[in-house]
Amino acid sequence: MDTPFHRIVVPTDFSPDADQALRVASELSRRYSAPLTIAHIYDPVAFPLPDGYMMYTAPQLATMWEEFERRLAQAKADAAAAGAVHAETRLLQGLTAAEIVRFARDEGYDLIVMGTHGRTGVSRLLLGSVAARVVQTAECAVLTVRRPTQGDAARLREPAAASAPG
Repeated sequence: MDTPFHRIVVPTDFSPDADQALRVASELSRRYSAPLTIAHIYDPVAFPLPDGYMMYTAPQLATMWEEFERRLAQAKADAAAAGAVHAETRLLQGLTAAEIVRFARDEGYDLIVMGTHGRTGVSRLLLGSVAARVVQTAECAVLTVRRPTQGDAARLREPAAASAPG
């Protein structure tokens, strides 16, 4: 029997939303025996600086990259604990949505699993949505995962409470 997914990538910004996507991706990895790659994309600031000025010094950049690697290692351990098959990590640099799509295409991934912050209205308009851009431009399947809210949990409990013998 052919499985629908052979290689899964889960981008992370280390947020609770990305953690939820990692849990879902780990389960899919286990279910389909698909290797899982956890990727963090460092998006450099995209505004010009006068000649000779830098956003970060070399030591600051080195410290940031060490922290990214540490957090990726923890995400890999979390994925393995959740049952992911052959989890690995990648630290990438570029414009976040474009880099996710490029990486998935160039490396032959057939599923991207990513968290979404669930922003709506003005905050989505102002901040944009990396997940929406990935969904619109990826050449493979994209599964967006929203972190359950307290309201979601209450709605899930309501039918069970209503049907319980009383």
